[in-house]
Amino acid sequence: MNLSLYFVTPDGAEDLEQLVAAAVRGGATLVQLRDKHRSDAELIPLARRLVAALEAQGVPLIVNDRIEVVLASGAAGLHVGQGDLGVAEARRRIGPDRLLGLSVEAPEHLEALPLGVIDYVGAGPVRATASKPDHAPPIGFEGLARLVAAAPVPAVAIGGLGAGDARAVKAAGAAGMAVVSAIGAAADPEAAARALALEWGRA
Repeated sequence: MNLSLYFVTPDGAEDLEQLVAAAVRGGATLVQLRDKHRSDAELIPLARRLVAALEAQGVPLIVNDRIEVVLASGAAGLHVGQGDLGVAEARRRIGPDRLLGLSVEAPEHLEALPLGVIDYVGAGPVRATASKPDHAPPIGFEGLARLVAAAPVPAVAIGGLGAGDARAVKAAGAAGMAVVSAIGAAADPEAAARALALEWGRA
């Protein structure tokens, strides 16, 4: 599991498959399908196509909060938030071999975690972000470092991150950075992903 450049798809993106392909060509190491608007029935065939395309590249597809989509599509994993399905139940349903990620916003979210259930945490939001209007208050890079230090598993930073942030994210101890608009809203998503991947490698 390489969390270094974790691309989260923007809600309602047009040409989503082309966008994901461009992000991966540029160096995205993991892709999360996140869509709050489409139904499971709409997402399952899309997820299946993404799984087939990404497997050839060795890049896992994670699905946000849609366990039925994970099970029906053969996706590599599931990501849940604090208000979603509990991690123990999520692990029971997806089985031992899929990846399971959890969003955490404060150290207390880590205190009650059962050991050996999740594979990574998404820590943030580091900054305010328009891609998730209902996010928790930003924690900044100091807050990120505290979450990373408290996490029993690798952490990927998320929330308003983009070009110029890799050094600070890496200094906080995170295993990678998750981005939405830094790739998804770029005029050239492949070039944007390539620049971010290069920056992470040099940080």
